[in-house]
Amino acid sequence: MAAPVLCQMRRRCPVVAYLSVVRREYASSPPSPPSLLNRFLFQLNQHFHDVEHLINWSSWLRSRVVRRKNVFYGYTQKRFGVNVAAAYYILGLGGGFRFAGQSEWFRPDSRGKFSYDFINTPNSTIEEIDLSGTLINHVGLENIVSQNELRSLSLQGCPEVDDWFLARLHVFGESLQRLDLSHCPRITVGGLAALQHLRKLRRLDVSSLPRLQNPGLVRILLEEMLPHCKVIGADYEQGLFRTDNIEEAEPVRHK
Repeated sequence: MAAPVLCQMRRRCPVVAYLSVVRREYASSPPSPPSLLNRFLFQLNQHFHDVEHLINWSSWLRSRVVRRKNVFYGYTQKRFGVNVAAAYYILGLGGGFRFAGQSEWFRPDSRGKFSYDFINTPNSTIEEIDLSGTLINHVGLENIVSQNELRSLSLQGCPEVDDWFLARLHVFGESLQRLDLSHCPRITVGGLAALQHLRKLRRLDVSSLPRLQNPGLVRILLEEMLPHCKVIGADYEQGLFRTDNIEEAEPVRHK
């Protein structure tokens, strides 16, 4: 019943007949290739998708390296003692140290190799540690908290040193005299406040800490908190005054 009616409509209405022909031709013709713009957008989407995967993979790989570098050397402590374990951890990170009463520094060479002579002095405690640019974090710090005669600690440019790390430094409150925190990107004012327990501290470097909004004010607070410590790396004027060019308003003249 519906077919004869449709045929009659096609004879009487040329528009309907024309649309039917166009519909058949469109259905039988192959799809047109995407335009240049669509191809470009598709490639761009694929590119950013690959970049996102690469960034995620790089972040996972870095986290894995940080965890591996900061494992707790419990077995080494049990077998060789806490001093040897601390020395081995420091050298494994790429840092250096000096035993108390000695002038020689232990450091790895350009290929990361180092001498194991420190094993022969298990009773020697570490007096100075240089971990500049290494991946030490608050977990790995547990390997050196046993060094109760530590006087100098350099953490310049350590990307994993944060406020949790600084809060753990209170274990060196009776020995640490020099502390270098310059160029550590994750340190905030809250972490610096935890340094109040370092009563023997005499020199503190807080240069180039990007998360400090008012370095001058932070220096004042640190000097109030540690009155016997020399704080360097932050001028009093930094952050205390506005740097915007504000035009002074002309005084109103009363007639």
